[in-house]
Amino acid sequence: MVKIPVLRWGQPYESLDADPVVHFVTGEPLAKVSQANPGLLAKDMRKAQRARDALREIPCRGLVQIMKKAADLYKDATVPLGDGEQSPADFARQQSASTGLPEHMCKANMAKNHFVLSNMDRILDCLTRGLDLEILTRGYGVESRGVTVSYQAQTPVLGMVLPSNSPGVHTLWLPVIPMQIGLVLKPGPQEPWTPCRMAAAFFEAGVPREAIGIYPGLGEMGAEVVNRCRRTMIFGSLETVKRYEGNPRVQVHGPGFSKILLGDDEVDNWEKHLNLMADSVYLNSGRGCINCSGIWASRHTKEIAQALAERLGPIDAKPPEDPTAALAAFTVAGQAQAIHASIQDKLKEDGVADMIAKFGPRLVEKERCAYLRPWVVHCDSPDRKIANTEFMFPYVTVVQCPQDQMIEKIGQTLVASAITGNKAWERELMDATNIDRLNIGPIPTIALNWLQPHEGNIVDFLFRARAFQMPPERLAAAL
Repeated sequence: MVKIPVLRWGQPYESLDADPVVHFVTGEPLAKVSQANPGLLAKDMRKAQRARDALREIPCRGLVQIMKKAADLYKDATVPLGDGEQSPADFARQQSASTGLPEHMCKANMAKNHFVLSNMDRILDCLTRGLDLEILTRGYGVESRGVTVSYQAQTPVLGMVLPSNSPGVHTLWLPVIPMQIGLVLKPGPQEPWTPCRMAAAFFEAGVPREAIGIYPGLGEMGAEVVNRCRRTMIFGSLETVKRYEGNPRVQVHGPGFSKILLGDDEVDNWEKHLNLMADSVYLNSGRGCINCSGIWASRHTKEIAQALAERLGPIDAKPPEDPTAALAAFTVAGQAQAIHASIQDKLKEDGVADMIAKFGPRLVEKERCAYLRPWVVHCDSPDRKIANTEFMFPYVTVVQCPQDQMIEKIGQTLVASAITGNKAWERELMDATNIDRLNIGPIPTIALNWLQPHEGNIVDFLFRARAFQMPPERLAAAL
């Protein structure tokens, strides 16, 4: 069992208070993680500016090259972990054992992180819209079109309150260090592995140790990170989203309510898109905010729901080391049971049909964990309470709704894949402010283009564009 310390600006600190991380099947202790407290973070945040100062000593382009070196270390090397070390195979096993995610999915998430780090120059070029990165370092410069611009960092460090349930979210904070902003990471209780391994790879590649802090803890530590950092990215429920709504210091990533919309011109061809719909629902065990939780169409909805049930209904729970495992375990006691009871209650509403019942019980209870097998629900109207719901497993509602009402009725949607060739409707979809990422055509909701921002542009969150002027001769001399 490895002991994982708090990381106070790169320096390990073993707390008297430590929480165990255990194997969700056997109960075997995997790690003892030192717990930080709000007072410790409050004290350390007095030195937050040192994180940015240390990073500014390395040009952004140099940090990008360091990220590329870190990519290979993260993916392929054995790196330090607490009082031990960790190989890539150890990482996949440990992450799977504590989060419930099958091992092959943990390895797939490693590949995603590796891709982002390896292509950091291209990703930053996209996120900054082609900005010369030296302008971020200097604070001002001249664009290729000859206009003087200025970008002011809004914080020396970015706080991250990370979840336990979806290791793939780490791709969102990887561009921060190359922009010379430090990191304050609060890991999810069951997932200390990615922040610790990533930090170890960063340090070995050449990132200054004082640029990163890792502060494990429970809810009070998450709240303290938000309180102390001028900019924080947080992941949580709808309640969390509402709590920080309108707060410019906090970027909240909550449920995605991602959807597939079948236009009237394509809905008669729904069978052609069945694989796309099924993959969008269940790949990565349905745990991502970009997994599809709703399929909307004006007709054929019963047939679509039945076909999806036939495809997804037989999927069963398998051990995490099985390369064909498609479902992640719920490792928090009572969580799967509560979700199951909530869905059962919502199914009582008129106009709602459980399409999956003939494929057996959905709740699979084990000694130390539980699984929820895929669920398909049909709604005869978007006004049914269950029509716009989302859960952390392969779950989808198939909703009958006229095309001309869809945009209004779907509500806030992270990813919408609109399968249509109707130009007028495409225009309406382009104008819909309740849709964040928009796919026009047969594109799965889970298909991300890493060279585009995901949910909110991290550059716009961390830097403020402002007016700036300097006499031409001084500007020329400075550049």
